[in-house]
Amino acid sequence: MSKNSNGGSSVQRDQESSYDPVRWLNLMVSEPYYLFHLLVFFSYIPVRCSAFQILDPARNSFLLKREIQVFVAYCVLTVVKIVRTESWESFIQDTLLFAKIFLTAIALVMDYHLALWYALAFLVIHIIAQQPPYEGLGSSNHLTPLQLESLLTEGNTSRFWLVEFRAFSTSACVCTSSFFPELSITYSNTNLSFGTIDLGLFPNAAERFGISLGSLNQLPVYILFENAVEVARFPEFDSEPYVFGPTITKRLLCGRFELDKRLLDYVNGK
Repeated sequence: MSKNSNGGSSVQRDQESSYDPVRWLNLMVSEPYYLFHLLVFFSYIPVRCSAFQILDPARNSFLLKREIQVFVAYCVLTVVKIVRTESWESFIQDTLLFAKIFLTAIALVMDYHLALWYALAFLVIHIIAQQPPYEGLGSSNHLTPLQLESLLTEGNTSRFWLVEFRAFSTSACVCTSSFFPELSITYSNTNLSFGTIDLGLFPNAAERFGISLGSLNQLPVYILFENAVEVARFPEFDSEPYVFGPTITKRLLCGRFELDKRLLDYVNGK
């Protein structure tokens, strides 16, 4: 069980890093995705100051009321997301989306040209920058398709391999990027190992494992192998096409692949 104890210290370091304010300040400056959003949001301050001197008192009063309403609505939605979300990546993505909608709406109250400018700015950011995924690895292994096939066919490694196939060009993979490392810390043992394959780097592996890249919003895909044979996957082969993708949670993955049962079997020596 030393692997789990080592993993525990690893995930503790990852969690401490995720809550480190210095790290988040560094990300805001170094990551274009956060930096560009920050610049656009703060650009509203000089715009609002200029508008205060140009607009008449009645219009300023009306605009202030709308700003207060937007701020309250944003705070309520943020609290709801904090309670319901399972990852900071998902929380940041959703709160930024709310902020962009509300800022554009307030700009529309002020002047529709300004609203168009903000909408264009957010569109450009969406095109040129991407939200960074969770950086922790946990007890999982970054694999190439050849490494995975070798591990499965050699038969001298873990009995079970749970593999995540992902591509960080999709928002769903970014939002769930912390789930797999955290699950690997809790459930990894000599019988069950965790691995990830980046289909953005190895797109040819998708066909080998029965994954369609025609619709990237169906990623990530999780496959459980037992003695080199696939025994379960999520989403299923015959799952209906979807627009926004399934709601993936750590609890869902635990139940789908019976991780608690497999850990208990390992503890009991089965």
